Amino acid sequence: MRRLVLPDGSNIPVIGQGTWRMGERAGERAAEVAALRAGLDLGLTLIDTAEMYGDGGAEAVTGDAIAGRRDEVYLVSKVLPQNASRTGTIRACEQSLKRLKTERIDLYLLHWRGSHPLAETLAAFLDLQRQGKIGSFGVSNFDPGDMAEWLALAGAEATQTNQVLYNVTARGIEFDLLPLQVTRKIPVMSYCPLAQGDLAAMNALVPIARRHNATVAQVMLAWVIRTPHVFAVPKSRNPARLRENAAAADLNLTQQDLAEIDAIFPPPRESRPLEMV
Repeated sequence: MRRLVLPDGSNIPVIGQGTWRMGERAGERAAEVAALRAGLDLGLTLIDTAEMYGDGGAEAVTGDAIAGRRDEVYLVSKVLPQNASRTGTIRACEQSLKRLKTERIDLYLLHWRGSHPLAETLAAFLDLQRQGKIGSFGVSNFDPGDMAEWLALAGAEATQTNQVLYNVTARGIEFDLLPLQVTRKIPVMSYCPLAQGDLAAMNALVPIARRHNATVAQVMLAWVIRTPHVFAVPKSRNPARLRENAAAADLNLTQQDLAEIDAIFPPPRESRPLEMV
């Protein structure tokens, strides 16, 4: 598995595992736990979750999946904006730690910007870091203006990532947000890198996939992580798809491939509002 080094020196896989929509149905819990553990076996050792997913259910599933394997895992979770006051962030983190059955979250993110002052959230992150409850912190769904405001705060220079929607059909960040983060050496974490699994809509990528004896999903993932500035957290509970995801880290797209993808899904020519799902 190809790796990426975060600003704090953490060495992470360029492809991890998402948990959105896990933990919503009790009857699927065992399969979800098994899928996450299978992903760990394949080197997908970054797991991204959030208190919002399944109202904490995804964190509980993750806690079961990493039991006995915590040291293998780079664990990411997120605080909801309505909880992101100075005291609320700390309470939310402590509840997440209980559901995850761990003493530390490696990377803790503000899920998106809300009404609480960013300075309060950052102060809470720094408190949690001093207490050893989180290793590092970052943000999610921040547009360039949000990032500029956040990074102007004292202490925010330790931000590790901004997790945003990014895939071949959602390229808006390439115009302004991605260049800003490259300049500040803050990697992008791509969520929904497979466009929420709507692979039938990606038939135009089939010729590229055939040239590499790969799947369309692998082409999409390889495209997202084609630079050293982006890592991705696709979600799957299908063992075959997990193997595909892991193998995508070794797929090197050619300049011809990239040019064809640009022709099918053109890059942005002007600033666009940040897309979210």
